[in-house]
Amino acid sequence: MGCADIARKVSRAINLAPNATIAAVASRSLEKAKSFATANNYPESTKIHGSYESILEDPEIDALYVPLPTSLHVEWAIKAAEKGKHILLEKPVAMNVTEFDKIVVACEANGVQIMDGTMWVHNPRTALLKEFLSDSERFGQLKTVQSCFSFAGDEDFLKNDIRVKPGLDGLGALGDAGWYAIRATLLANNFELPKTVTAFPGAVLNEAGVILSCGASLSWEDGRTATIYCSFLANLTMEITAIGTKGTLRVHDFIIPYKETEASFTTSTKAWFNDLVTAWVSPPSEHTVKTELPQEACMVREFARLVGEIKNNGAKPDGYWPSISRKTQLVVDAVKESVDKNYQQISLSGR
Repeated sequence: MGCADIARKVSRAINLAPNATIAAVASRSLEKAKSFATANNYPESTKIHGSYESILEDPEIDALYVPLPTSLHVEWAIKAAEKGKHILLEKPVAMNVTEFDKIVVACEANGVQIMDGTMWVHNPRTALLKEFLSDSERFGQLKTVQSCFSFAGDEDFLKNDIRVKPGLDGLGALGDAGWYAIRATLLANNFELPKTVTAFPGAVLNEAGVILSCGASLSWEDGRTATIYCSFLANLTMEITAIGTKGTLRVHDFIIPYKETEASFTTSTKAWFNDLVTAWVSPPSEHTVKTELPQEACMVREFARLVGEIKNNGAKPDGYWPSISRKTQLVVDAVKESVDKNYQQISLSGR
């Protein structure tokens, strides 16, 4: 539903996934939908819909991928749920958590699965990252996480991209790049929400008030901390560093791996120096995970598996996915609230 640029990548992913088929495409104009289908080598059997309403009425569609601007998510995701369509929803999932909660209510009322389009969590590497982080011998207890995602948008991007327009994707760099950094931080913390969130002074906003660059600190009840940074104004960087009492995890390409078919990360455990403190005794080790399917196809495969279980075996939708979407959105909202309130500390207790 919608022909955004990211839909090209997900179209390819659907074709690569062994359990999903592109059955239809919808745009607000028939011509745009037709040319998108042609440009992306859609099967000849693909139905072309000239409106979003039309694809919702199509009885042969089990699920929808929705890459519409964030400001349109609440309207169209609810309409899709009410028509019994399962939803793979592009991130950020909504403009705020209140909107997302309305979407979740509609999904629960109609028994449909919802999952957000955060691709990297489906990479086989991510399961190994989680395994290391939960290893009490190799990693110990988490102390702090630093995560960032930045890329330098050109003049055209900073002027015309929907991610800098308040009426379209009004959360800007925070909703786009920041979503990933926040998701990584929450994943390292086993999806326990921080107690407080405080944006760093110096956020950069455009003339329309959309965030182009910002950072924040997060703190937990037991003293764990995290920092996140996101920007449309700095060189391409996507990093996680998680430090525990016994080990350290580093990932330098966590959102889009350097290579499509493999992904690496480094770990160190009980690192120390030699006697003269001139070198490390046990330097970090690198681990590489190979994958047959790119991570976006792994995402489609998992989403389609859940939809198939519901459709064919009467399974219930998996609540894990909307729950982590909601927590990510809550932290996004808190960072934005802190920026809007002159970098005040925001409490997440009870949210």
